Amino acid sequence: MIGKISGRLEYKTADHALIDVRGVGYIVYCSERTLAGLPAVGEAVALYTDLLVREDLLQLYGFASLFEKEWHRLLMSVQGIGAKASLAILSALGAEGVSRAITLGDVAAIKVAKGVGPKTAQRVVIELKDKAPEVMALGGSLSAAMAGASDVAPEVEDAAAPGSDEVIEEPARAPVMSSGASAASGAAAAASMSVQADALSALGNLGYGPADAATAVAQAASDMPGADTAALIRAALKLLAPKG
Repeated sequence: MIGKISGRLEYKTADHALIDVRGVGYIVYCSERTLAGLPAVGEAVALYTDLLVREDLLQLYGFASLFEKEWHRLLMSVQGIGAKASLAILSALGAEGVSRAITLGDVAAIKVAKGVGPKTAQRVVIELKDKAPEVMALGGSLSAAMAGASDVAPEVEDAAAPGSDEVIEEPARAPVMSSGASAASGAAAAASMSVQADALSALGNLGYGPADAATAVAQAASDMPGADTAALIRAALKLLAPKG
C-alpha cells in the first residue's frame, strides 16, 4: 500500500496531478481543494495517498492531510459513494466541512457536491453520523502529528530505488500549500480541528455522550469561527443545557 509520496509536481489538471518521484511519474487523483493548494509545477510536493485496487484498475488518490484521507475512507464505505463522489464531497466542503455537516445531520450541505443526490446525501449522514465524533477526536491528534512533522527541518533520507540497489535522495518534505493564503487556510483548518477535538474530549470527561458532545461542538464551531478551546466548551455547554 502506498501511504504517502514525495516528489516534484510535473503537471496538474482539473482532477489529478502527475508527481515525479525520481523519474517515476505517479498520477494522483485529488479533490479540487487539494489540487488548488498544490505548489507550482516543478516544485516539491508531498501528499498522503490511498491506493484503489480492482481487477481492471489501479488508481492513486492524494490528500493534503490525514484528516481528509480518513474522511475519504469513511465516505467510500457508504453504499453509492465511490471515489469520484467522495472527492466531489471533499471538493465542495473540505474535510472539516464534511465533519461538521455529518455531525449536524446537514443533508443539504452534502448534496451540494456534484453528482450527489438527496437520497445519497441522506444515506451518508445516516451511516456516518455515529462515526463523526470519533473522527473529530482523531482530527486533533492527526493535526498535532502533522504539525510536529512539519517542525522538523527537512533532511536527506536514503531510499532504495525500485528494482535496484542504488541509494538515492528522497525529495525534501514540502508543504502542499502553494501560497501564503493557502498555507494560512490550511493552518487555520488544522488549528480548528485541534480545538474541536480538545473541546470534544473535555465534554466527554464531563459525562456527555459522544454524539451529543460532537453535535454541540460542531454547532458552536460553526457559530463561532476561530474560537479557542475554552470559548468553544462554554458555547457547547450552553447548547447542551436543558431547555426549559
